[in-house]
Amino acid sequence: QVQLVESGGGLVQPGGSLRLSCVVSGFTLDYHAIGWFRQAPGKEREGVSCMRSPSDIEVYADSVKGRFTTLSDHNKNTVYLQMENLKPEDTAVYYCAAEKFFHCSQFRVSDFSYWGQGTQVTVAS
Repeated sequence: QVQLVESGGGLVQPGGSLRLSCVVSGFTLDYHAIGWFRQAPGKEREGVSCMRSPSDIEVYADSVKGRFTTLSDHNKNTVYLQMENLKPEDTAVYYCAAEKFFHCSQFRVSDFSYWGQGTQVTVAS
């Protein structure tokens, strides 16, 4: 059974950092794309990043480029979203999602079959 579980969200001040984790089970990270998405209140869910290994493909939304980084630990079957220089507009529920053999050239909600439950990130002073 495929499962994705996010953790690591919380309250952080503007300019601060957080690392989100996405632990996957029921499949290995090999040849699976892992996407990170977020949904702010009243807004549609939007793509943040997409990574695929072992191709070492990483794609980021323009709004987070240079501030967010994805990392993977295949031994732990875990993908991380390292978020730096957080801004109030980064406040949202963050979700990880998985899809096998996905290319990450673009990443939409409809491209992914498996989703986690989400973790809240709040950036405020």
